[in-house]
Amino acid sequence: MGISSVTSEALQLKLRQLLPSQQGFGTDLSASDTIIPIIDLTASAEGSDVRESLQSALSFGGITSFSVTNATDTVILSGVTGFYRIFGGVSCTASSSAGSFYDINIYDGSSEKEILNGGVGNTDTAGSLNYLYDFIVFMTIDDSIRVTASNTKAFVRGCTRQLADKNGTLVQPVGFSPQ
Repeated sequence: MGISSVTSEALQLKLRQLLPSQQGFGTDLSASDTIIPIIDLTASAEGSDVRESLQSALSFGGITSFSVTNATDTVILSGVTGFYRIFGGVSCTASSSAGSFYDINIYDGSSEKEILNGGVGNTDTAGSLNYLYDFIVFMTIDDSIRVTASNTKAFVRGCTRQLADKNGTLVQPVGFSPQ
């Protein structure tokens, strides 16, 4: 078995960046001609888990769609907990007699907190608004998500998908079965 010194300044710099506590040792990197197998025992390696970007994938059975105009609808009911992604688009158009407005709120059973709102006023006779949104909320047992579109010229459309339960355990896409 032979050990040889590695004198690459680029590798030394990377080592110092990745392992700042090792900066004071001052020894050079060394390489060995012995093969040491490394076995990855994580859930990702065994196939029972997927990386986060794939875990948050949309699936037919995993999303709930909504469309609200001229009404207030509850798009995530109270009683469910965890982390939810809410995404979609808004379109509002004004006329000379009325503006168009939208709101997306968290309601805890007694009061609301606005997450997103906007619109165009009736003084904006040729005004219109188109907006895409995408955010994640944490729902407690009493929380619900309410969406309001003020009239027939305000449209809020979108989908919801649970990403994780209240403990942060990721919810896999519907239909995904780990190996």
